[in-house]
Amino acid sequence: MKQDRFLTGILIGIGVLILVALGLFFTRQDKRDYVAEDTPEGTAHNYVLAVLNKDYEKAYGYLADLEHKPTYEEFRQSFLHGMVNPADVGVDVGEAQIVGDEATVSLTLYYSYSDPFSTRYGNQDRALLVKQNGKWKVSTMPYNFWDFNWYQEPYKP
Repeated sequence: MKQDRFLTGILIGIGVLILVALGLFFTRQDKRDYVAEDTPEGTAHNYVLAVLNKDYEKAYGYLADLEHKPTYEEFRQSFLHGMVNPADVGVDVGEAQIVGDEATVSLTLYYSYSDPFSTRYGNQDRALLVKQNGKWKVSTMPYNFWDFNWYQEPYKP
């Protein structure tokens, strides 16, 4: 009889743990919110978040107004045609180094292996931003968030 109570207690404990785990899984909120854009880090964060959310209009608003800037449609088509592919990439936005009206923001991009037994790995990269009209704007980002045809002089045969 003691063994039945002990087994019942273990099963009830497992059931409670399962209910708590399910409750946490379904009630946790994704904390990917936009932040203030008054710093290079904030602008880089918001650009990445807009791209990940497929809000291309918002992401386009963070691009610097430099020579040969892509049109909105060229920008959007780069994502839709797979020229830029941020899928399955995690990003940590680090500190910025500011020199005058230019800033370099350190980024860590996390990639996952395709097999379930490997861990992800991080790659250090950077974003370049310029200050235009009092706002920080993106002039270069890493490959997964940037098409290197943007801001390039069009080819003239």
